[in-house]
Amino acid sequence: MNITPPRCLIAEDEPLLAQGLRAELATLWPELQVVALVGDGLAATEQALALQPDVCFFDIRMPGCTGLEAAQALAEDWPAASDTQADNPAGNPANCPAGSAPFPLLVFVTAYDDYALQAFEAQAVDYLVKPVERPRLAACVARLKARLADRRAATSAPAGNTLQAAVDQLRSLLGTATAGAAPPRLEVIQAQVGSLVHLVPVHEVLYFEAADKYVRVITAAREHLLRASLKELLPQLDAAVFWQVHRGTVVQARAVLTARREESGKVTLTLRGRPETLTVSRLYAHLFKGM
Repeated sequence: MNITPPRCLIAEDEPLLAQGLRAELATLWPELQVVALVGDGLAATEQALALQPDVCFFDIRMPGCTGLEAAQALAEDWPAASDTQADNPAGNPANCPAGSAPFPLLVFVTAYDDYALQAFEAQAVDYLVKPVERPRLAACVARLKARLADRRAATSAPAGNTLQAAVDQLRSLLGTATAGAAPPRLEVIQAQVGSLVHLVPVHEVLYFEAADKYVRVITAAREHLLRASLKELLPQLDAAVFWQVHRGTVVQARAVLTARREESGKVTLTLRGRPETLTVSRLYAHLFKGM
């Protein structure tokens, strides 16, 4: 059986480091094909979705979004039916329909402290520390080769296993990375329109939604725009009351009327007092399991 050479994407905003990693991989893993070299997190997600590589090297600190955020977006947007090779035992994305490649193996390139590195290891997500040393990269390559070989051998595994495993790992890793001293709880939203400032009690907010450089603040009666990012806002909200359900959406749990799980695994929410529905990403679908 012919096995297509593995393919990888490198996301690194420092060109010299990116080229250095590419050169080292060419030496340690000659058959590996680098299909894209990008310099920011948004391009990393976009190109990974388009090219469906076997491996992604994500720098943690990148413009646009971090490597962890890029991985989160990739896990949320990866096609639900893509995590099986039953129809593609050779693992060749060029010869299979769109969405048939398994979720890529992720390697984070980081300068995090020892505690965070332990978290990476605990979640079975590989990592490299800058400057990347050849022995450590060689160990990473060996680990990746072994995992890819296991994937090729596991052609009878249930669909979705690899993607679900990655989702579980990322969920735990994101929780660890965002842990820290909590800022004061936000009680009132101050949304300015021209010279007028609207004071919106947080308990009246049904959900928050990221919108470019703003956050939409939705109540039962109206919508406000807040000049902030959802990342800045989230630590100020009570996590027991406001649940993140997508990388761009946070909903008040008490406002949820129903949660519908489709056969594909997709979850949609209806809210009290609002006509629209909200989509729950696969990273947060576990929040809506019947008791």
